[in-house]
Amino acid sequence: MALRQALRDVFADRYATATMIGAVVLYSVFYPAAYRHEVTMDLPVAVVDQDHGPMSRGFVRRLDAVRTVRIAGVEPSVAAARRGLERGRYEGIVVIPHGFERDVARGTTARLAVLANGAYLGRGSSVVAAVHEVAGATAADAAADGRRFGHRREAPPVALIQRPLFNTREGYGSGMVPGVAEIIVHQTLVVGTGVILGGRRQRNGGRRLRYRFAEWTGMLAGFACIGLPALLYYAGFTFWVQDYPRGGNPAALAVVAPLYVAAILTFGLFLGSFFSRREHAFQFVIGTSIVLFSLSNLTWPLTSTPPALAALAKLLPTTPGVNALVKVNQMGASVSETLPQIVNLSVLVALYACLAAWRFRPGSSARGRAGSSAIDPNPKASNKEFPCPASHPSVSSIP
Repeated sequence: MALRQALRDVFADRYATATMIGAVVLYSVFYPAAYRHEVTMDLPVAVVDQDHGPMSRGFVRRLDAVRTVRIAGVEPSVAAARRGLERGRYEGIVVIPHGFERDVARGTTARLAVLANGAYLGRGSSVVAAVHEVAGATAADAAADGRRFGHRREAPPVALIQRPLFNTREGYGSGMVPGVAEIIVHQTLVVGTGVILGGRRQRNGGRRLRYRFAEWTGMLAGFACIGLPALLYYAGFTFWVQDYPRGGNPAALAVVAPLYVAAILTFGLFLGSFFSRREHAFQFVIGTSIVLFSLSNLTWPLTSTPPALAALAKLLPTTPGVNALVKVNQMGASVSETLPQIVNLSVLVALYACLAAWRFRPGSSARGRAGSSAIDPNPKASNKEFPCPASHPSVSSIP
């Protein structure tokens, strides 16, 4: 009964439906689209070739073949290239000085000058990294040619090969969107739960809601019927459509996902029990998204977080939940490798379930009206019985 009533309340309330279902679908389409171009590509670069040798021309061809940059112009002087940089035509300048090929052939240190646009740090560092990559390849080829013709050249003692394991695109979106998706699910569930509970309490004259154990656990099960598919929708379908890392360990995901949803909903029931109006769910929850994401330590290392703050962050479902889901879904971690997060989520489920039971306790003086405040089958009649003051407009007047 409580499960069906919770689902009816969600689908009968347009604000709860828009939050718990509409927002999930909307964010899955528009939020990842902003990060579709995950890496910098085809940054315009100017070349000032003062050597005019075969090796410098080969260097320019190699540089133009790198996906990060493209040769947008060959300037006769550094001053001309700098004017183009200041006008926004170029993101960087590569200067090949006189004697470049001679120095390489002699085995002495050859120099290149790189000037990057400092207005965009990400673009500037990408230009420098591209030139460094091509310079290393050119030096390796020169060393091989020298050994072929009998010149004594020392081979590099270590060859560095970089292969990204999980973020194969090495892009911002692949690193951020999977974690943000779990925050979106958390916020939509907490806000939706708060809207339902706040609306019930508002119709109950602002008095504290009182439920028996079977009633509030039935509510939790009803909300879970919406929350768990929403989480799996992101972890499976959305990441597949947007081509983000996914499907690392479905068996571990089947363990972590229900725990995360249960932790969110017990936390949401406890928090929502304090909302006397449904607008409070939006006012107090929406603005915490950035804080929750920062405290999850997905972008900020845990070792750099103050110990007290890191300990308090474990009281939030997002801290263990986001890390566990990213581990199992993007990195293929096993259940044993995510055991600390699983234990943390289990403790939070027990903690917030106890707090929710305490908040919804029927009480000896109100046992007779517990049933009436638990489920309100006729919201219109309830609104007539407990009218809103003139200073507080009714929910129907919300734009």
